[in-house]
Amino acid sequence: MDELALKKLWQASNEKLEMNLAINKINSMEISKLKVHHFISSMKPVKIFTLLVGIGWVGFGATVLARIYSSAFTEANKFFLFSATIQVGLTAIALLFYLYQLILIYQVDISEAILQTQEKLARLKSSTLWVARILFLQLPVWTTFWWNNSMFQEWNLFQWAFVILVTLSFTFVALWLFFNIKYENRNKQWFQFIFVGKEWKPLMQSMDLLQQIGDFKDEN
Repeated sequence: MDELALKKLWQASNEKLEMNLAINKINSMEISKLKVHHFISSMKPVKIFTLLVGIGWVGFGATVLARIYSSAFTEANKFFLFSATIQVGLTAIALLFYLYQLILIYQVDISEAILQTQEKLARLKSSTLWVARILFLQLPVWTTFWWNNSMFQEWNLFQWAFVILVTLSFTFVALWLFFNIKYENRNKQWFQFIFVGKEWKPLMQSMDLLQQIGDFKDEN
């Protein structure tokens, strides 16, 4: 075989190898997109379940509170009433975020541009963090709903010091979490302890895969 034939054979083999590599990369990108779709879809059941349970809880709580405010306000335990109102109100706000998240999840389309999908996932990530912040704000009212007027008449200084310390501690924790639950702290232990399971891990996996796809496209 002469030199020209060898060059042609080498060139044909090289072109075939490059074509195979390109096809493999494309296939890898498509598989990654399918994985993103799977990860995001896996979040739907827990979001729907939480939304339905939350609607039931808020509906029940709002009904009870409405009756108390309308017909038994003067006789009602004001500590319980105001604590329950705050709890139900914050839960209702969190449910609006859950509804927003479901809408975003159903809008994710792996056939659309990577930047559009990344933008939707960024909004999903932000709303997930806000849900956690809002729900943790409920912590103090779980320590005050059982207070009553007899406490002011019968309790001694030690008892008051204890319950106030508990309430202040829960308030401090709630405010600390509200201001510190942010994406920049995602690698910290306390953050990872809070954000586990189907509401966070699939989202992070999807964002990582989309970043890899984006980096691949930039390189090519």
